[in-house]
Amino acid sequence: MNALDGIRKPIESELKEFEIRFRDSMKSRVPLLDAIMRYIVKSKGKRVRPMFVFLSAKMFGEANDSTYRAAALIELLHTATLVHDDVVDDAHERRGMFSINALWKNKIAVLVGDYLLSKGLLLSLNNNDYHLLQIVSNAVREMSEGELLQIEKTRKLNIKEEDYFEIIRQKTASLISSACACGAASVTADEEVISKMKLFGEKTGIAFQIKDDLLDFSSGDTGKQKGIDLKEKKLTLPVIYLLNNSSASERRRIINTIKNHNNDARKVNGVMQLVRESGGIDYSIARMNQYKEEAIGLLQSLTAGPAQASLQSLVMFTTERSK
Repeated sequence: MNALDGIRKPIESELKEFEIRFRDSMKSRVPLLDAIMRYIVKSKGKRVRPMFVFLSAKMFGEANDSTYRAAALIELLHTATLVHDDVVDDAHERRGMFSINALWKNKIAVLVGDYLLSKGLLLSLNNNDYHLLQIVSNAVREMSEGELLQIEKTRKLNIKEEDYFEIIRQKTASLISSACACGAASVTADEEVISKMKLFGEKTGIAFQIKDDLLDFSSGDTGKQKGIDLKEKKLTLPVIYLLNNSSASERRRIINTIKNHNNDARKVNGVMQLVRESGGIDYSIARMNQYKEEAIGLLQSLTAGPAQASLQSLVMFTTERSK
C-alpha cells in the first residue's frame, strides 16, 4: 500500500464515482478529439487535486453533485494547463508517456487544451455553479499572470525572493487553493470556512512547489531530470538564496553561467554544488516547512475528523514525496 492509499480512505467511494463522471465529462462527438480524451484519461496522474476537493468537502458535509462537478472542473483545468505547458516548454513526455504535442503536434495540443478548459466552464455554467466558477476563474487568471511574470523575470534573471513567492503563489498554489475552496463551497455557504480553506490550499501549494524545486537537487530517481530548472534559466528558491549570499563578482559569474552556459552540464553541476555549499537547500527546506506548518495549523483550527486527518497527511505527502 502506498502513502496515498491511506489518505484516500475517507473518500474512496467518491474517487471511484469521480473517475466514471470525469470520463463522461471528457467525451466528444469528434473522433480525433475523443481518441485524444481517451489517451488523456489513460495517462492519469495521482488525482491529488480532486482529493483536495473531496476531502475539503467531507470536512464540512457530504459530497454532492456540486462537489463532483467541482472536482471535474479543477481536474479539467489542471489537465488543460499541463497540455498547454508541454507546448510552451516543447516537452515530449508527460508521466512516462508521450505528451499530446509529441503525438499530435502543437496546433492540435493547443486546441485540446482550449477544449478541456471550455468543458470545465460549461460544466459549471450548465449547472448554475457560479460560485465555483468565480473561484476557479480567478485561479485561471492568476496562473496565466504567474507564468508570464516568470517568463519576464527569467529573461532578465532578476528574480528576488518576493518575486519567486508571488510567482509560485499564482502558478501552482492558486489551483490547489481553488480545489480546497471549491470543495468547501460545494457543501457550505459559510464564507469564513471557504476563505480559511482557500488560504490552507494556498500555503499547501507554496510548500508543494518549493518541494518540487528541491527535487531538482535531489539524488536518486525523482522522475525529473537533474538541474532542469537551471537549464531552463528558472531561478528557484535555493538558487535565489545562493545569489543573495554571494559577492557581486561571484553573483555575476553565476548569472553568466545560467544565462549563457546553461547547457554545459559541468558548469550547471558547479552551480548546483555552490547552492548546496551556500545552505540554499537547508534554507528552502526551512521555508517549505514553515508553509507546511502554517497550513496544518489552519486545518487544526477547523472541524476534526477522518477527512481533516487525511488532509493533514496529504500536506505531509506533498512535502515528503520523492517525485
